[in-house]
Amino acid sequence: MTTTLTISIDQLYRAQPGGIGTYVRGLVQGLGELDDGSLEVLGLAPRGAASNDVQRLGLRRVSARVPVSLLTRVWPTWPVGVPRRSTIVHATSMAGPFAGGRRECVHSVAMHDMLWRDEPSATTPAGIRFHERRLDLIRSRDELRVFTSSPGLDDRLVEAGIDRARLHPVRLGVDDDGVEPVDAAAVATLLADHDVVGPFTLYVGTREPRKNLERLIEAHTRARASGAALGPLVLVGPGGWGEVDSADAMVLGLVPRAVLKGLYRDATLFAYVPRAEGWGLPPVEALYAGTRVVASSTTPSVRDNAEVVIVDPLDVDSIAHGLSVAVASGEDEAARRRRRGSVAHLTWRNVALDHMAGWR
Repeated sequence: MTTTLTISIDQLYRAQPGGIGTYVRGLVQGLGELDDGSLEVLGLAPRGAASNDVQRLGLRRVSARVPVSLLTRVWPTWPVGVPRRSTIVHATSMAGPFAGGRRECVHSVAMHDMLWRDEPSATTPAGIRFHERRLDLIRSRDELRVFTSSPGLDDRLVEAGIDRARLHPVRLGVDDDGVEPVDAAAVATLLADHDVVGPFTLYVGTREPRKNLERLIEAHTRARASGAALGPLVLVGPGGWGEVDSADAMVLGLVPRAVLKGLYRDATLFAYVPRAEGWGLPPVEALYAGTRVVASSTTPSVRDNAEVVIVDPLDVDSIAHGLSVAVASGEDEAARRRRRGSVAHLTWRNVALDHMAGWR
């Protein structure tokens, strides 16, 4: 018997798909690797033209026939677009949908963080109300299975009133080996065009107050002044919610995936010290490239990784010391293999296996 799994891919139609967009793409990849012919995966999309990113999924899509902004409002009460033959309906974010499909359909939702509570200044009052209402909805739906991707999130959801038996921890993945990184010469040329020559320290993520870039920039300046061979600080990623002073850091903005992978590989050091974080994919991607990593104790994805130098995000001296310690550590091939090995289990195939176990 064929299992028809419908997953929401509306995040990929938003201006900044972000980490949830990466989760959607990776889950589709992992499910494809597991497919033995018994699983039909459908992507539930809003009305509108599919981007190249969506088309590359190679996923059969069904349209909800309404725009993405309207879907977010109607999905709590009406499973618009969900095919009736669905045996599993999975909401990849708190947007939904939360119903539809066959009579005995399994319904699930992915929860990635509670950042609207951790950093209320990082969103609007309307955004906070939206997330609190959706949390109330999820709490009230006893049959709704909740997949959690961040260590520690389960305990917080139990405190919020959700039965632990409904919670299913899942890993996230890092392997996207279908995209080849550009070569070192291309990375060097790109950086030289921005007056960066030689070693460089890399940050990847949105530029917003929650990411703590002001302290990172100050700590990087102190560490370089003390003699650490860090090179300039290079910031990759889009602007986020709120103003951030980039000071003398080099801002590259968004870059193609192949270029990003080349930057990860060639960076002297990767630094990521947010005040609060849902999971934290960028430092895992840097480790997968074999690069040295400094991360804050508030980054769940790597805070227990012995290959990472962990620092206090609220202490500039701690961050500066961590940068100096990391850049002085091993950079031979054996050290790079250890770093890659520390995240080798974080594959999208394993992510798909975690989800399949939660749907049984």
